[in-house]
Amino acid sequence: MLYLLAVVGALTVAVLLWRAFGSQNATVPTRRGSVAPDDDPEFLRGLDERNKKAGDDPPA
Repeated sequence: MLYLLAVVGALTVAVLLWRAFGSQNATVPTRRGSVAPDDDPEFLRGLDERNKKAGDDPPA
């Protein structure tokens, strides 16, 4: 039983050390792809300008 606790403890320490120092290149990838239309400020600005030119009232 003591060996089992020692193995679990050693694995825990190893995982913590790996997370702290080991995997430096395993970062979260950034989003560089296309942006959805409802997240694109330029698209939303263009819609707003088009609606103002057309004389439409914004939805309430």
